[in-house]
Amino acid sequence: MRMEQNAYKNYYFIGVGGIGMSSLARYYNGKGCNIAGYDRTRTPLTDQLETEGIKVHYRDDIEMIPQEFKKEDSPWDTMVVYTPAVPASHDELSYFINAGYKVLKRAQLLGAIADNEYSIAVAGTHGKTTVSSMIAHIMKYSEVSSTAFIGGISTDYDSNLIQSGDGSLIIAEADEYDRSFLALKPNIAVVTAIDEDHLDVYGDHNSLAKSYSEFVKGIKHNGILFVKKGLSQHLNANVPVLEYAIEEKADYYADNISINEGQYRYDLHTPKGPVKDIALGLPGRHNIENSVGAFAVADQCNIDHDKIKEALQTYKGVKRRFETIYKSSECVYIDDYAHHPKELLACISSVKEMYGGKKITGVFQPHLYSRTRDFSQAFAESLSLLDELILLEIYPAREKPIPGVDSQLIFDKVNLVDKRICSKEELLKNLNPGKLEVLLTLGAGDIDQLVIPIKKRLEKRENSD
Repeated sequence: MRMEQNAYKNYYFIGVGGIGMSSLARYYNGKGCNIAGYDRTRTPLTDQLETEGIKVHYRDDIEMIPQEFKKEDSPWDTMVVYTPAVPASHDELSYFINAGYKVLKRAQLLGAIADNEYSIAVAGTHGKTTVSSMIAHIMKYSEVSSTAFIGGISTDYDSNLIQSGDGSLIIAEADEYDRSFLALKPNIAVVTAIDEDHLDVYGDHNSLAKSYSEFVKGIKHNGILFVKKGLSQHLNANVPVLEYAIEEKADYYADNISINEGQYRYDLHTPKGPVKDIALGLPGRHNIENSVGAFAVADQCNIDHDKIKEALQTYKGVKRRFETIYKSSECVYIDDYAHHPKELLACISSVKEMYGGKKITGVFQPHLYSRTRDFSQAFAESLSLLDELILLEIYPAREKPIPGVDSQLIFDKVNLVDKRICSKEELLKNLNPGKLEVLLTLGAGDIDQLVIPIKKRLEKRENSD
C-alpha cells in the first residue's frame, strides 16, 4: 500500500502509549503534523510524548478528542491509527469509523511508510528489538540516512525512533503478534528465532512457522534474507538466504569468543573475509549472536567493517534488554524483558557465565495466562537455573483469567529449594539487600515499575555500609 507521506495534516493514535504506536506518533510529529491520541494508562513514555508536544488523554471519551481532529466535514485531513489491543467496542474508534475517517492498524501504517523507501525488517520471537536497534545504531554511527522504528527504548538515544540525515532508509521491527509483520514488504529481512509463542493467536508452532514463511515471501524482488542458522528449513524463501551463527560455521559466524573485564570479544567470519577482535559493548552471550546478525545486514549495505566494529563497541543496548541497573562491589542488578522460556534461558545462562560463583536471585513476573499455561514446564526448567527464585503473580495484559492457571503452575515445577511466591506489592519486603549478590528482574508486564524502587533500596544499603 503506497501512501503519500504528507497526505494528512492530522494523525490521531488510539493506544498512543504503546511502544510501536509511540514511535509512529514521534515520526509524524517530527514532520510537523498535528498529533494527538488516547491511551488507557499514563506512563513515563506518555509523559515524554506530552513534553514533545503530543496531546494525550486517558479516558475513552469522544468529547476529549481535540476539536481539530473532529472536523467531520473534512475527515480526509485526519488519519486514525489504532493498535490491535484496542477492542472493537472502543467509543473513540467507533466514532472515527462511523464518521468516515481513514482508519488503519499500526502495522498497516508502518508498512505504508516502509513501502515508500528501501527497507530492512527484523522479525523473530525474540532478539528482534536488539538486532533492529543495533542496525539502527550502526547506520546512525556511520552517518547513513535512516529512520528506525524499534520495539524498545534505545539506551543510546532514549527513544524508540532513531533517525539520521533525511531518514530515507527504513529499519522496522517486524512483530509477529496478530500477524502484523505481514504488512511489511522489505528489501532486506532478518529472522532471529521461530520458537513457539503467541499460541493464543497461532494455535501451534506449525501455524506460526507458516506465518513466518509468508512474511519472507513478501521480501521484494532482488532482496535478501538473513536467518539464524537452522531456521531456513521453516521458511520457503524465494530470495537468496544467508545464515549467521556463533561457534558453528555459517555465512557469518563468530568464534574465538572470550570475556575481558566483563566485555565479550570475538572474531567474525564473513563472505568478504575475517574481521578480528570485535568488542561488544553489550553483555550477554546471546547478544553476540544478535550482533553477528546486525553486522551481516550492515555488511550487505556496504558499511565499512571498521565502522561496524566501532559502532558495536559503543552500542549500549535497549532499556530492559539485559540492562545493568546497579553495580557495586557487593551486588549487581540486571533487568531484562525476558518473557519466554528461551529468553529466560539465554539471560540466566549469560549471567551465570559472567558472574560464576555468585548467588543469582531472580524475580520473574509471568506474562499472559495462556503463555503460562502453554509453557509452564519450560518456564520451570529455565528458572531452575537460578539459585533463588521469587515468583510474582501473572500479569494478564490483554487476557482474562483462565481457570486453574496461576503462578503456582510454574512454581510447583521449579527444581529449587530457595523459592517463593509473592505479590508485586510485597516484593520489596521480600528482598533482603544484604544477601543479594546478583539480582535479576525478569518479565514483560509491569515489573518495570519496580526497577527504580529496587535500585534505590540497593543504593540505600551501600550508603549505610
